[in-house]
Amino acid sequence: MADDITMEFAPTIDNLLEQDTLKWLFVGGKGGVGKTTCSCSIAIQLAQTGRRVLLISTDPAHNLSDAFGQKFGPEPVAVEGTSNLSCMEIDPSTQLSSLQSLQEVNSEIASMFKKIGYAIPGIDEVSTFVQLMKFVKSMDHDVTVFDTAPTGHTLRLLQMPETMGSVFGDQENTFERLERFRDSINELSEQFKNPDLTTFVCVCIAEFLSIYETERLIQELTKMDLDVHNVIVNQLIVPDPAKPCELCLARYAIQQKYLAQVDELYDDFHVIKLPLQRKEVRKIEALKLFSENLRKKLEFP
Repeated sequence: MADDITMEFAPTIDNLLEQDTLKWLFVGGKGGVGKTTCSCSIAIQLAQTGRRVLLISTDPAHNLSDAFGQKFGPEPVAVEGTSNLSCMEIDPSTQLSSLQSLQEVNSEIASMFKKIGYAIPGIDEVSTFVQLMKFVKSMDHDVTVFDTAPTGHTLRLLQMPETMGSVFGDQENTFERLERFRDSINELSEQFKNPDLTTFVCVCIAEFLSIYETERLIQELTKMDLDVHNVIVNQLIVPDPAKPCELCLARYAIQQKYLAQVDELYDDFHVIKLPLQRKEVRKIEALKLFSENLRKKLEFP
């Protein structure tokens, strides 16, 4: 029985790679914990299974172009040096000014948003959501991975289907032209709440504030009926017994204290532990190499 439990919650992302029905995967957490590196690495591993993967940044401070050393924009571009992986970066301000993506969904709705858009609180999240709608109907990828903004923005984005559905539902007579748009929103909301199709991966580091925010994020996701069963703990120090370092050992002791709390809090999660790197993880070859850590158990001395 113990072996079965160990296998069930293996400290790797193999559970995601083996989930053939997976369509939407969100990666998020507190700023500065390495979300983009983890998003890129997960996307690379998914692409290596033969699935067509689209990696989207919904963070206004885009980092995908920097991570891969390749320029991305509002349309999917194939990542150089690997197969089955494309990236795009959504700029909410650009999408709002041009309304190109919304125009392709429905020109009448686009006209309405032009008139009232700037008066809507959180219009950047609405604009980002509209761009998502484009891919609900026309996506030719098997899996979409979202490199999300810090926690608060991400929660608003994920709440967008329900929020907009509620608004349009209450104003049905006034917004008759939005009916089809509302149906698409409801469809996406159902997909987001289906654990066979959608899951969220939380990324944190072994420090108090990061773990606190991760727990808050998981509780909010659970309230929203969104699946989350993978937590990545990034930037972990693995001391070298042959070359003891006083500062490294001090930081290691702090991290191990919080790592024990993570193991206790999330004993029914896949907790993936990633080592701190000596160099920046940038460009495709370095990302490929780093991504292999997602499939290995990190050993400490």
